Amino acid sequence: MTGSFLIVQPELFNMHYHFIAIGGNVMHNLALALHKKGDIVTGSDDEIFEPSRSRLAASGLLPGREGWDADRIQPGLDAVILGMHARGDNPELLRARELNLTVYSFPEFLFAHARNKKRVVIGGSHGKTTITAMVLHVLKSCGINCDYMIGAPVRGLDDTVRLTDDSRLMVFEGDEYLTSALDKRPKFHVYQPDIALISGIAWDHINVFPVFEDYLQQFRIFAGLVPPGGALVYNAEDDQVRAISDSAGADVRKIPYRMPGYLIEDGVTSFLHGVVPVPLRIFGRHNLINLAGAQMICRELGVGDRQFDEAITTFEGAARRLELLATNEHSAVFFDFAHAPSKLKATVEAVKEQYPDRRLVACMELHTYSSLSEHFLPHYAHTMDAADVPMVYFNPRAIRLKRLPDIDPAQVRKAFGLKGLQVYTDSGRLYQDLIQLNWQNTNLLMMSSGDFDGIAVPALAKRIAP
Repeated sequence: MTGSFLIVQPELFNMHYHFIAIGGNVMHNLALALHKKGDIVTGSDDEIFEPSRSRLAASGLLPGREGWDADRIQPGLDAVILGMHARGDNPELLRARELNLTVYSFPEFLFAHARNKKRVVIGGSHGKTTITAMVLHVLKSCGINCDYMIGAPVRGLDDTVRLTDDSRLMVFEGDEYLTSALDKRPKFHVYQPDIALISGIAWDHINVFPVFEDYLQQFRIFAGLVPPGGALVYNAEDDQVRAISDSAGADVRKIPYRMPGYLIEDGVTSFLHGVVPVPLRIFGRHNLINLAGAQMICRELGVGDRQFDEAITTFEGAARRLELLATNEHSAVFFDFAHAPSKLKATVEAVKEQYPDRRLVACMELHTYSSLSEHFLPHYAHTMDAADVPMVYFNPRAIRLKRLPDIDPAQVRKAFGLKGLQVYTDSGRLYQDLIQLNWQNTNLLMMSSGDFDGIAVPALAKRIAP
């Protein structure tokens, strides 16, 4: 239920859906998926950024004007799909309520579409995008038809949302953030998994879950949604996850996974299947344990270990997850979505382990509500210790926009507990300092859920490693 709206199964053909806040990451991809399926799609938003704008325009779905207009909501609509960006007093939403139209959040719509399919939901504070991407890559390589929703582009997949009428399986990346302005459940509670995975738990989204116990409870609820006879795959090396798996129902199959053996030779990481090395195009301990989780999910879906090994050797990762932007004989530049402390630490250590003989310049942006909170900052202690040249950037204006207390560079240095940490509040100065460094035998790792306030990181990468 969303507010007072009844969730019904969407019809299969020729429906007319209106998207409120169509420009969101998943929202615009869902709109494109329905358009490709043959449905009529309209939408609105008060601001649409790239790449959503260009992708919607290319399919003829870009709204003719920005802003909200209640006249867009007419009685003939089959349903309205509400994005998280839309507020509860949105005039189009209010008009839909007046007309008693069916209103879905996008998670509710995806669940309604997949109600009669087997549902696999990949959850966790970190690693869920990569594990979902690995599973989808292997399933595609093995010719297994499935619908899916994933939060980032993956090489080899045309879309981040795929909806069909004939597939009997759907794979979801399960986000723990809220569903919509009208529904305060975490998204991954909505999907009702037949097979669930929890990759790891590290406190995040403190604007929604200001107490860690509240955050933990969302994962307990998620584990409790697995039905009798279903499966809970879990990271047995995470104490919190292991405790949550113990709390799941006795009639649920509990499947642990752990870090596999691996080796690094000539800059290539291989995981060990028994004693046989399987060479990979990815690296890092966090990616290896993600791989172990993906393998357990694939086993549940009927993929043999030999099939998995053959398929995973060609997996190149999801966008913005340790993505290689440029490389030459003495430098490599990576971009990663890392912003939470556990993600930051794992990513910095992964690059250093992969290239132990190269100096590592690691630069991260404090961008999210949690990362810019003075009370949360101490969680970053020693997360960048593996970097030879550590840098942190934040924009004081972003702090004011989030209505948080001001922080200063001295607080950031103290929180990270790292001697020599360089802290920037001017992205132009950061850019100039980066291009002036000596990049001989040196790698650059840029980490953010934002964009460093306009730094064109791909162009910077080409300049550093032409």
